[in-house]
Amino acid sequence: MVLHDVMPDSRDFAARTEPFRRELLAHCYRMLGSLHDAEDVVQETYLRAWRAYGAFEERSSVRTWLHRIATNACLTALERRGRRVLPSGLTGPSDDPFAPPVAAGPDVSWVQPLPDALVAGDPAAAVVAREDLRLALVASLQYLPARQRAVLLLRDVLALPAADVAAVLDISVAAVKSALQRARARLEEVAPSAGALVEPDEPRARALLDRYIAAFENADAAAFEEVLRADAALEMVGSRTWFSGLRTCLPYLTSPPVLGLPGDWRMVPTRANGQPAAAVYRRGPSGAHEAFGIAVLTVAEDGIGRIVVFADPALVTAFGLPPVRSLTTPSMETSVDSTISRM
Repeated sequence: MVLHDVMPDSRDFAARTEPFRRELLAHCYRMLGSLHDAEDVVQETYLRAWRAYGAFEERSSVRTWLHRIATNACLTALERRGRRVLPSGLTGPSDDPFAPPVAAGPDVSWVQPLPDALVAGDPAAAVVAREDLRLALVASLQYLPARQRAVLLLRDVLALPAADVAAVLDISVAAVKSALQRARARLEEVAPSAGALVEPDEPRARALLDRYIAAFENADAAAFEEVLRADAALEMVGSRTWFSGLRTCLPYLTSPPVLGLPGDWRMVPTRANGQPAAAVYRRGPSGAHEAFGIAVLTVAEDGIGRIVVFADPALVTAFGLPPVRSLTTPSMETSVDSTISRM
């Protein structure tokens, strides 16, 4: 038998499977809490699907079939490591804003932010998708046992019928219902109340993000008190240290080692996890601004309620932005327009 008789039709495969790529990435991200891991699993999913496509018997929809492959790949990946966390998932808030941050050991795996541009799709479903990708919710999902997490996401987020979820996980419908009940109860215990959050494309959210950025870029200590809520929290991913309340958040943010001088920081507005965010650059020894990481904001009408800073320069390029901003780098607004145009 010649090769072209056994190989699947690549155009047919792409036409039937590519529409689900963004949905699969979002699902794997919710399962794993990591952008990089989710991208790897999605790539593995399409490779497995391509190899098995010739034997696909249409007993389920292509969507369900792909989610079966992806979910089981996620479960395999989760067997090899512990849950991912944010600093607030490790310990209580610090009372001393001037103490050195407490380093985390190599055994700690961190939740990562997800660029909205990578999963943006149907505008009608955008708000619903944002709710299920909020950073706090993704961190809370990591508390669930892997199979309970899968059941919850397949039923409550992707709205697959219980029979389809049972087929995906190779368990009974009764087991699906039992796992779903336990997952919902556990998530209720660990997930923080979302409250009345402002969507990232609303004027109030953009205004607060702009003022937060201006406060850093101008080294304006007084501006932070105007944009932060009284109960604001600040987390620095990469260390165990985090703060809760203006009494500790403000002294930390406005201390010279953090705030620096006017011009030390440059930021580009973006979006992550359905929330306002900023790609952060810090002035290096050469005078150019080098990638520092991503800051994700939780915003309500009365101010910024939480800031989670991911001090990982590689995340800046994952958000489609350059690693260095020199004097010849295009304007910030051009970069912002480019980022948003991909959403």
